[in-house]
Amino acid sequence: MGRVEPIPVTVVTEPGRLLALDADTALLRLPANSGHGHEDGAQCIACAMRTDVRALLYDMLEGAKLGLRPSFKKVVVDASAVPDKAQVIAALTGKLPAQALRDHTVARLFYLAGAA
Repeated sequence: MGRVEPIPVTVVTEPGRLLALDADTALLRLPANSGHGHEDGAQCIACAMRTDVRALLYDMLEGAKLGLRPSFKKVVVDASAVPDKAQVIAALTGKLPAQALRDHTVARLFYLAGAA
């Protein structure tokens, strides 16, 4: 089995600053919340899963391995709607504790290339 090259991730934190995408770049949009009756940023298990960048990156990777989505070499994460953008960056830089084995996989295969 060959060595897998780490995948760079760029996080967009400001509305309207989305970067140009090419055929090798996947886009991942993180919503503010699901709109089911609480304030943005409130603790909600349903919303936490929709904005867990490590879980979503892992799902993208597995989908590409299974042929369910196109393969990619780079990722742009649109976090402009997320109330606490620092949490997204902390998740990608290893500053949050791992919640599952998938978080270790993401830590090995993805790295924060920058924030815009």
